[in-house]
Amino acid sequence: MTETGVGPDRAEEIRQNISVVRGRMRSACERSGRDPESVRLLLATKTVDPPAIRVAIEAGERLVAENRVQEVRPKFEALADLEYERHFIGNLQSNKINALVPYVSCIQSLDRLSLAKKLQKRLEREGERREVLIQVNTSGEESKFGLAPEEAEEFTREVSRFDALEIKGLMTIGLFTDDVELARPSLRRLRETRDRLRELNLDGVGMDELSMGMTGDLEVAIEEGSTIVRVGTAIFGRRETSDSFYWPETGRPAD
Repeated sequence: MTETGVGPDRAEEIRQNISVVRGRMRSACERSGRDPESVRLLLATKTVDPPAIRVAIEAGERLVAENRVQEVRPKFEALADLEYERHFIGNLQSNKINALVPYVSCIQSLDRLSLAKKLQKRLEREGERREVLIQVNTSGEESKFGLAPEEAEEFTREVSRFDALEIKGLMTIGLFTDDVELARPSLRRLRETRDRLRELNLDGVGMDELSMGMTGDLEVAIEEGSTIVRVGTAIFGRRETSDSFYWPETGRPAD
C-alpha cells in the first residue's frame, strides 16, 4: 500500500481514468466551440473510500460531492488536510440539514420550499450563507426528485427572498437511457429553463451554473451547456450499490 492507503495499481488507474474523462470533456468542448475552462469536473464520490478520493484530489481535482449526508462528515474528517471544494448532490431531508451544513459550500439539490426555509433558519443562526442550485426534473421521470420546469420560475422567486441562500444556477439528472441522444432533450430543457430565468433579472440570483451530465452522457451535456459534470463511475469504477439506492422510486422522503 502507498502512504495514501491505496495500492499503486489502483492509484494509477484512478489517475489514468481522470485523464480519460478530462480528454472526453476537452473533445466535447472543442466540438461545441466552448472553452474547456468553462466546464468543471465534479467527483461524485458516493460509496468511494477516502484513500481513493485522496488520490484524485492530489492529482489536481478540487471539486468533490456526496449523495448521502452520513458519508459527508467521515470523509471530510479523513481528508481534512487537503484543500478542496465540497458539494452535496443527493436528496436532502430537512432533519439532516444540521449534520450537512458545516461540511459543504453548495447544495445542488434544492427543490422544496420547506427545505429552503429550514436552511435559511439554520444559516441565519450562524450568520452564514451557502450556495444552492435548484434541482429540476427535466426528464419527467417519476423516480427522480426536482421541480417540473414550469415550476422553476415561481420557486426561484420564492427562494430569492432568503438572503442566506445564494442561487447559482440549476441542476438536473438527464434521462436514464443507454442512448445518449435520447437524453439530449432533457439536458437541453435545463438550459432553456435557465435562459428563461435569466430574463427575469431577479435580485441576488445567479444563473451561471448548469450542473448536468454524468459518466454516460457528459459529452451531450457539455454540448447542451453544462458547466459542471458529475462523474464517479468513469473515475472510481462501478459501485456495488445501484442508482435506485440514491434515487428511489418511492417518491420524496418525509421532512
